[in-house]
This record gives sequence, C-alpha cells and structure tokens, in this order.
Amino acid sequence: MIEGRTLERIVETRDPAGTRALAAALAVAARPGDLISLVGELGAGKTQFAKGFGAGLGVTDTIVSPSFVLMAEYRGRLPLFHIDLYRLAGAAEALAGGLIDERQGEGVTLIEWAERLEDAMPAGRLDVLIEGAGDDPRRIVLRAGDAGYTRYLEALPANWVAPTAEPATERAPEGSGR
Repeated sequence: MIEGRTLERIVETRDPAGTRALAAALAVAARPGDLISLVGELGAGKTQFAKGFGAGLGVTDTIVSPSFVLMAEYRGRLPLFHIDLYRLAGAAEALAGGLIDERQGEGVTLIEWAERLEDAMPAGRLDVLIEGAGDDPRRIVLRAGDAGYTRYLEALPANWVAPTAEPATERAPEGSGR
C-alpha cells in the first residue's frame, strides 16, 4: 500500500461487453500522459479493453488491434494512442521503431503485449492483467504502479459488477418471414 491506498484490484467480467464496460468506467480517471499496459494471452480481451477505454474517452472511431501498423491514434476527450507489440521481439525493436514519442504526453497510451518492453516500462503506469480466453469469464487484475495511478482503482465502486451482454430475445411477428 502507498499512503493507505490499495495498489491492486481484481474484478471479473463474463463477456466482451463486460470487459468494455470495465474499461469505459476506468477511462473517467484518465489524465494526459497516462500509460496503461495490457497483458494477457492471445484472445484474452486486450483489444476489447482498448475499445471500451476509447468509448469512455469519447472516441467515436472504430478501435481495432493495430498489430500491422503497431500504433493507432484516436481523438476523444484525450488523445488515445493504442500500441500493439505482438509482432515485435522486444524493447529494443519497439524503441528503435519510434513507438514512444512526446505526443503521447498529451493523451493516454495503451500498450498491448506490454511485457515485451520488459524493464523499459516506467513504474508509473496502470497494469491490466487479463486471465482467461475463449468463452470463459475474465479475471482482470488492475495494478497501480505508483500512487498516481490509484485513481483508476478508486474510479470503480467497491462492489462493481460488470454488466453482461443480454442475449437477443426479440422475436419476429407471426407471418413476417423473419
């Protein structure tokens, strides 16, 4: 704990909609210069988290995984820089490629596969560790790297429960052909 604050919070989401809702709720705490590392296996929901965080910032563009372009930039309440390191071997390749620059100080940077930056990551960040894959629920550990990032943990009510996507129950009227 730092200054009496909890540095970690664990939540569970049951589906992609819940992961997006969690991220959108966290986005209210975002400030210029924030860094969020997203860690989890392939298919864990890192891009779903990025989509929800962008929605929480008011991004109206469609957020997709930037695996082939490495970084995408979106406009919202704050600029969102979405980096995907999946195709990079390590920190040296990412840094040499110019993925980190001064513009990111104006917005929030989300880094998928952040573990590939190894020790090059600053301590001041929010780590989002996503466990689970496929149709299983996700256990999501939110870890503040320093006291400045505990505001993300405090942004969620203590009893936060992720909303789930409701299955479609609409039925076509009789004789409509649907």
